[in-house]
Amino acid sequence: MPSSDDVTSDVDAPADFDLPRVVIAYVKPCLDAGEHAAKCALGHMMHVQAAVICDGHDFLKADLLYRRRGEEEWQHTPMKSLGNDLYEGDFTPEALGYWEYKVKAAIDRFTSWRDGLIKKLEAGECTPIDGEIGLPIFEGMIKACNRSPDRRHIEHVNSELELLIGDFGDASKEVIDKTRALLLDPEVARINHDLWTASETVESGTPLPLFVDPARAAFSAWYEFFPRSRWEEIAPDGNLKDCLPRLEYAAKLGFDVVYLPPIHPIGETFRKGKNNALHAEPGDVGCPWAIGSKHGGHKAIHPDLGDFKDFAALVDKAKELDIQIALDIALQCSPDHPYVRSNPEWFVHRPDGTIQYAENPPKKYQDIYPLNFECAAQEDREALWEELKSIFTFWIGKGVTIFRVDNPHTKSFRFWSWLIEDLRREHPEVILLAEAFTRPHIMAHLAAIGFNQSYTYFAWRNAREELDQYMTELTKGDLQGYYRPNFWPNTPDIYTDALQYNGRAGYIQRFILAATLTANYGIYGPCFELMEGIPLKRGREDYLDSEKYEIQTWDVRQRHSLGTMIRKINEIRKKHPALQQNRTYMHHSVDNPKMYAYSKTDPSGTDIILTVVNLDPWQTQTGTIDLQIQELGLRPDLPYQVHDLLTGKLFEWRGWRNIVSLDPRDIPAHIFHITQHVPETGM
Repeated sequence: MPSSDDVTSDVDAPADFDLPRVVIAYVKPCLDAGEHAAKCALGHMMHVQAAVICDGHDFLKADLLYRRRGEEEWQHTPMKSLGNDLYEGDFTPEALGYWEYKVKAAIDRFTSWRDGLIKKLEAGECTPIDGEIGLPIFEGMIKACNRSPDRRHIEHVNSELELLIGDFGDASKEVIDKTRALLLDPEVARINHDLWTASETVESGTPLPLFVDPARAAFSAWYEFFPRSRWEEIAPDGNLKDCLPRLEYAAKLGFDVVYLPPIHPIGETFRKGKNNALHAEPGDVGCPWAIGSKHGGHKAIHPDLGDFKDFAALVDKAKELDIQIALDIALQCSPDHPYVRSNPEWFVHRPDGTIQYAENPPKKYQDIYPLNFECAAQEDREALWEELKSIFTFWIGKGVTIFRVDNPHTKSFRFWSWLIEDLRREHPEVILLAEAFTRPHIMAHLAAIGFNQSYTYFAWRNAREELDQYMTELTKGDLQGYYRPNFWPNTPDIYTDALQYNGRAGYIQRFILAATLTANYGIYGPCFELMEGIPLKRGREDYLDSEKYEIQTWDVRQRHSLGTMIRKINEIRKKHPALQQNRTYMHHSVDNPKMYAYSKTDPSGTDIILTVVNLDPWQTQTGTIDLQIQELGLRPDLPYQVHDLLTGKLFEWRGWRNIVSLDPRDIPAHIFHITQHVPETGM
């Protein structure tokens, strides 16, 4: 056997006696150990949390450090203790693009000594020695002060304290009060927090990445319509020129993103007929997602819609109305797409040599060829990826910076990571909405690799418990750092039972839920506000005579339209910052399971919105709300005012428990703005 001299082990390694006592752990948000960037939007606060621990009972202090990627100097802001070793801090990035953040911490020797000294004084157990222990701490603070006013202030406090220390053995109330006033001086606390001893300061590991998106990534209202359909009198011809008055209509309703399904040429081969019929009849216009014909592919406009001059006019009109145009990017091709002829290697070929069309058994999409993101030859794969990226940059060059991406979960994750990284570097103003109704972990991963917004399961969450559980998952867990939900009550593919069978109240319920639960939401119109739709079959979520396969004619001037209500709620959203973010969502219990109450506050806590929805579209429901008053920043001993922003009615509530009754034949919800007057206290 070898001798002990021949063996080296960790046990024999010298101890690092200079290791700091403070440990920083669990910095959040942190995506995949920092591999992917957390998200924040311009003008919004970035919220960071960390656990900061130390042996013993010393007080700690922590700072949140942040900077734009590439800058040398760090900016910093104090972190607040939440108790149980958790600290939180916020900062507001002032530019788009990549940022980074970390946490630094140290033992707060001044506060540790101060807290113990005051406790001993108040208990009558203090000695002059206890006071003298703090003098070297003050000397260190004086030496470390870089600002003359701060140094003079600490010197003054120190000299005053020295005069009091001799009386600590049998301290009078006057001595105790003077000592407390000196040591609890807010300026002393500030100066102390700003002084960091290099030898005792620790920092979290490698800085974590953050990407700052445009403000509209965090707060937006989307309106989808098919440009080829006709709107009586307003836009009867169904082309891009006729979309100009439709933009004015959307702006009047309060929407700031208008999303157009694909506007490209549509294939002829295997074209689908009305209601997704396998064979098209003469005159059938086909499905816009079957992209490509002799007129071009993803960088062309369907000739029936107009040309690029018309599109430029549409973009200009949108800017005038403070609306952004969102285009659908569907990375797939019809059999007639130019790519099929020029680059057949970009597609999957079956053993008989034919190209594999899209399938989701038992569904078949003969009019669509999926692209093969894993081409056998690397040079083919690189060429495909570069060409697909050029589709985005082409339309960015035409003034489009928002894209709804069709079925991204059926394309390569590695492709999306590569593409989004490139787009972020060159065009940080771009917003991508992931249309991925798939398994939760896949949806989360798409958000982690950079999609700015994500479709959700909202359309299928109906009961109160389902809605609250889902909102808690989206806003209180790890997802809130990077997954931005966009709630849609309907889409051209989603026409749920909640809309099919619940009448006008059902539409209003779903709209109010979508628009107040999350900061981003959208509707597919005009069928939503007109409440028009027939299911293809009972139990199916497809629309009969769907616009996906034929041209429809709409009359948006109908008196029963929900347009007035939609405009009102969008006005409320824009006026109240509480509804422009998701992190402060809070559920309030109601003793009636048919009623759902939840609140949001703005980051400062001054804007409080309480929404109460009757989830029964047919019967009046009454319930007692158990409001979490103190969590909302309200004083329980004072009355508070609840102003219904939908009806204008004003109520005065007191205490935690208050009764609400809602008749769905009127409006099945309240959107309350809560205020409380706190009288000033005299001296």
